[in-house]
Amino acid sequence: MRPSVAPSQSAASPERKLFADDVGYYLRLEPRQLPSRYFYDALGSALFEAICHLPWYPITRAERRLLEARASDIVRHLPSLSTLVELGPGSGEKLAMLVRAAGSTPMLTVHLVDVSAAALDLAMRTLSEYDGVTVVPHQASYELGLDALSLDQPGRTLALFLGSNIGNFDPPGADEFLRTIRRALAPGDALLIGADLLKAERDLLLAYDDPLGVTAAFNRNLLVRVNRELGADFDLDAFEHRAIWNPAESRVEMHLVTTRAQRVRVAASGLDITLEAGEAIWTESSYKYRAAEVAAMLARAGFRTIDQWIDEPDGFALTLVDAI
Repeated sequence: MRPSVAPSQSAASPERKLFADDVGYYLRLEPRQLPSRYFYDALGSALFEAICHLPWYPITRAERRLLEARASDIVRHLPSLSTLVELGPGSGEKLAMLVRAAGSTPMLTVHLVDVSAAALDLAMRTLSEYDGVTVVPHQASYELGLDALSLDQPGRTLALFLGSNIGNFDPPGADEFLRTIRRALAPGDALLIGADLLKAERDLLLAYDDPLGVTAAFNRNLLVRVNRELGADFDLDAFEHRAIWNPAESRVEMHLVTTRAQRVRVAASGLDITLEAGEAIWTESSYKYRAAEVAAMLARAGFRTIDQWIDEPDGFALTLVDAI
């Protein structure tokens, strides 16, 4: 039985305008940048699912192991759970573990927030086998999706921000985003967050520059999307993928580096720029943490730690907190 589905709260045209405005703004910065949230069109989502299966990318496997082992514990910590909100649900498989663990709940409302229509559709299909589940998709940025939520049902809400997506924010941005989540929740509601922990530089770089070149394709697909959707003319063959470890900032950085000078126009953004040979476009930062740093970051945003579970072999932490 397919769950009942409420209509999306976001129209496509405002999202495209936001995409164009963001591309115009970030490509004018020094250094030039593109926001990582736009990786996830249909092809980007499929490439990321492939990345999650690579032996050099342990984040998804580690998080799934923790969820398989701890889903029942998480639900037991949250009596009267009635609503789940996942920011960036991916395939929906991790969320489904919690839905199964909450199986005795008579009715569960699940909000899915993602800029990618393909990701939302995949997550909805994953959840389609569960009776008594109402799915509300929001095709929007995390911030706009949180603003659109109507969490007026009785019972407690659990928000999920998994996959170490918090690592895509710089430290001030992470603090502000966690405060945004906190404002969307009522006291006593909860947040489950996944965070990748510090590990050897070699392992970190293999995770973001795999020998098969899947991550490189995922990175370059961002330019494919800008060309297709915003009328840009990036020469895709002239860009190389580069991943570096920045120990001073505790982050892996992904860049697209042009091998030759090129003039680029982005029609929808009103942009006309010249890239010099060797110039890079910074597309993603992935910050890595110590477990105590995750708890401290959540405390600054108005949360209190309920429990924290760590996958030692692959260095990953799940932290459950409640809103105070």
